[in-house]
This record gives sequence, structure tokens and C-alpha cells, in this order.
Amino acid sequence: MKTTKIIFWTTTILIFLFEGVMPALTSQTELAKEGIRHLGYPEYFGNALVVFKILGVLALIIPQVPGRIKEWAYAGFAFDFIFASISHFAVDGIDFQGFFPLIVLAILIVSYVTYHKIQRYKNIAL
Repeated sequence: MKTTKIIFWTTTILIFLFEGVMPALTSQTELAKEGIRHLGYPEYFGNALVVFKILGVLALIIPQVPGRIKEWAYAGFAFDFIFASISHFAVDGIDFQGFFPLIVLAILIVSYVTYHKIQRYKNIAL
């Protein structure tokens, strides 16, 4: 169980850094705004995405958040990564930028699986 918790917190903190901290600190830079425009999205879409990413990572890292809310956060991030990948492939063709969201999706899946292992263990221990 200790290894599972270490894997869970490591992957969840990576998601927290990639999807919460980095967007919060860089979303208003010209590079970020150009990235949103490059993919064909309006600027307000990027702002809304950052707000939901921050809310999502908070739901994942705060232990007191109910499981149902965490499930929605995991689903939202999964959709975000899948659609980010599709957007990059559609605009830029097959390159690393299209695969990077899928790599982060794999990290998210590990976090999700280990979260459920921990929850099962807690239910058995009761």
C-alpha cells in the first residue's frame, strides 16, 4: 500500500504541476495566447480552460473532496488531453506536440488507477 500511495501522489503532483501551476503562471503570456490562437481557439477559451484546470487539480489533490467530484475532475482532464492531442494533430500534423498530451494522459491514468486502489483498501479496512 505504501508503494501505491507513493505512485499516486507522484503522478497526481505531476498533474498538479502540469495542469494547475504552469497554466496559472503562464496563461497570460504572449506565447500562451499565441498557442491558443494557433490552434484556432478564441482567447477567452484559453482563460476558461485555465480556470477549470485549476479547479480540477484542486479537486484531485485535496483529500476531503468527495470521490464523485474527483471522478469528474479525472474525466475532464482525460477529455482535455484527448482533445488537445486531436487539435495539435489537426493543425500541426503528426509531431511531438500532438503526442505530449497523450503522455500526460498516461500519467493521469496511473493516478486514477492508484486512487481507486487506495479507495478499495480503505473500504476493506473499514
